[in-house]
Amino acid sequence: MSTHDVQEMRQAVLRFLASLDTERRAAATAAFGSPERTEWSYLPGPRPGLPLVEMTTGQQELALVLLDLGCGLAGARVARGVIELERVRRRLVTGVDEIDGDRYWFRVFGEPGGPQPWAWRVNGHHLAVHITVVGDSIAVTPSFLGAEPALVLSGPQRGLRLLAEEEELGRALLADLGPRLRSIAITGEVAPDDVLTRNDPVADLDRISRGLPYGDMTASSRDLLERLVRRYFDRAPGWYGETCWQHALEAGLDRVTFAWMGSDQRGQGHYYCVAGPTFLLEYDNTQDEANHIHSVWRDVRNDWGVDLLARHYADQH
Repeated sequence: MSTHDVQEMRQAVLRFLASLDTERRAAATAAFGSPERTEWSYLPGPRPGLPLVEMTTGQQELALVLLDLGCGLAGARVARGVIELERVRRRLVTGVDEIDGDRYWFRVFGEPGGPQPWAWRVNGHHLAVHITVVGDSIAVTPSFLGAEPALVLSGPQRGLRLLAEEEELGRALLADLGPRLRSIAITGEVAPDDVLTRNDPVADLDRISRGLPYGDMTASSRDLLERLVRRYFDRAPGWYGETCWQHALEAGLDRVTFAWMGSDQRGQGHYYCVAGPTFLLEYDNTQDEANHIHSVWRDVRNDWGVDLLARHYADQH
């Protein structure tokens, strides 16, 4: 655990809040116990909170520093890329740069300067980052990143693939499997139209097809699966992602499964999930002629910091 990084995040949130006037601060804050804390969406539409478009330039910079700290170096590049890709999408649809396009809502729950648990999040189209802080510990899930278009087909950003690695590692793993193992991994001929856990506050693992266990894979397939899992864990600060990886190892990689649904042909709908005792990863690319990716990382033990909070409240009694 990096106590320094958690304290840096705390200070970044306090600087952001201190930059806001009364009206903006009211929009940007809520009680930690608010039911809204676990209500989230990655679809278009308004959210509670303060959107980037209603911040000053200085406030936007402070908000994006917070995003960087919550996602880590690699994750922040992708998270910021989602915001930029939304601008590209709007430009492709309307033909103009929309000045009100940055509709990503920031919200702080609780008191970051106090001793009790607190949290912050940013939600908007194809971006959902949730950070829960309990003492010097954090939780970073649910974590959702999407890309529309998955491949930019025209304009100055032509050729951009924001979530290329998530797609290519999944495809490479499927292609590496022999016929028998492939038949186990493919659990459906038609891909679902979205990630199966949607935006539910609690990820229901009963919806997930288990597919092929890690323990039944060849060495090369295991390597690809490990790289895929770590790609998703890179959406968090480096030390946190490494902790998640160690938890996965301790729980047993042999219990991790990979499932694929839909076509293996490019331009056709496909979906995969990787499920283990400690985590769930889902990826879906079916909309807009399979040029629209949704991907999510759930911690099956500690989404919203539920495990951290349980231990915190137990220690108080």
